[in-house]
Amino acid sequence: MSPFANTQRCSTIFRKNYAMLAVVFGAGFAFEMGFNSSMNKIWDNYNRGRQWKDIRSRYVEGADEDEE
Repeated sequence: MSPFANTQRCSTIFRKNYAMLAVVFGAGFAFEMGFNSSMNKIWDNYNRGRQWKDIRSRYVEGADEDEE
């Protein structure tokens, strides 16, 4: 692929300012969603067993028995 073809394709896509802004914001949004999802999985894996969602069942069941 020649450099001219790449330049022509980009100038066709980004001919209007709103098209460039839409692509930039769309790419930023997609990156943010992917990055946040990945970091949440890493965080949950690293802190498994120490988070409220992991230990909640122990305390909720214990509280129900105390009330009866």
